[in-house]
Amino acid sequence: MKKSVCFVINYFYPDLASTGQLMTELCLDLQHDFDITVIAAQPGYAGEEVKEKKIFETDYLENIKVIRLRLPKVDKTSKFSRMKYIFSYFILANIALLKEKTDIIYTISQPPILGGLIGTIGKFIKRAKHVYNIQDFNPEQAEAISYTNKQFVFNMARAIDKLNCRYADQIVVVGHDMAETLKKRFSNNKNVPNHVVINNWTNEKEIIPLDKDEPHVAEFLEKHNLADKFIVMYSGNLGLYYDLENIIKVTNDFRDYKDLAFVFIGEGAVKKQMQQYVAENVIENVLFLPYQPKQFIKYSLNAADVHFVVNQKGIKGVSVPSKIYGVMAAGKPILGVLEQGSEAQLLIDKSNCGVVVEPKDYKGITETIRYFYNLDQEQRKQMGLNGRAYLEKYLKRETSINKYRNLLKSI
Repeated sequence: MKKSVCFVINYFYPDLASTGQLMTELCLDLQHDFDITVIAAQPGYAGEEVKEKKIFETDYLENIKVIRLRLPKVDKTSKFSRMKYIFSYFILANIALLKEKTDIIYTISQPPILGGLIGTIGKFIKRAKHVYNIQDFNPEQAEAISYTNKQFVFNMARAIDKLNCRYADQIVVVGHDMAETLKKRFSNNKNVPNHVVINNWTNEKEIIPLDKDEPHVAEFLEKHNLADKFIVMYSGNLGLYYDLENIIKVTNDFRDYKDLAFVFIGEGAVKKQMQQYVAENVIENVLFLPYQPKQFIKYSLNAADVHFVVNQKGIKGVSVPSKIYGVMAAGKPILGVLEQGSEAQLLIDKSNCGVVVEPKDYKGITETIRYFYNLDQEQRKQMGLNGRAYLEKYLKRETSINKYRNLLKSI
């Protein structure tokens, strides 16, 4: 008899959040091995309009039962709006979970702390096993950007999340540096919880290296007046944990480069601030685009000559920017703004697919963009293809999903 697994994961198809896409692929690939129910918010990560009126709406994605929660609209620039959204999700997800029969509760670290707490509460009430997937450590992530100056908030949050970790039957972290953070949390205690490292992934069969003259890529470039330009791209969440509000200022050093363009694709809390800087300084070679449809990302990623993969200072061991897998799959070189020893930095170093500078080294970022701009085209292309080769050898989607399959079967 199949085990039943309830994924309480906030974002799910057709949401465009990267964790939503990962969890959708995971559930679709595991649907024949387990009876899967998903509890998730109504789509809205990229501002999609929600038509459903009911608080709990049930539908199906292939064999997967999906319970969608109607939540208040979130303004990512407002802390109050974020809190209202998070607590509404927490309460409704708990109610929805109580109604479901399940052997295993699978939660992720979103929303921060409370995502894991849903699993802790559910484990005891439902007498189920709990798998806690930590995509981001909090409050460590919020501390890195001084989200609040109230230390007691961080201390309370850390105590709750340590409880979540202690009572989980298995913890999954997405980077080796994150495993070290988990161990540090329990440094005075030999009882470090059961944990395993399983990398995030991209669909390497779908995202493949393409030249700029591929028709869809060429059309994208033509449409946005980017043909024959050297393109530095950032594709993903324009959020709080990447220092993009400062990185945007390096574009000023390239304002007179008529054959160079910066392209930022995505939405997030600092997007308006970035746009404002570009407008106030009249920088004409910076373009902001909305999230691209999932089926088009394989083309938009291939439009770039070099991709930013960035993290704020203090994020090492706290999260791994999952956009790195898509960039490596597309075979494009990476300009990493990352701390030494972080998972993404180690991947770039081991695969020789880019250049890394330290967070907040804006002069270094400028110099590295110039380096890529002046680099021989064949050398640049080879650097990107190094990343693709490494991904195919060590980071295939199938490898990570099989690890999840075996883990859930063994619990």
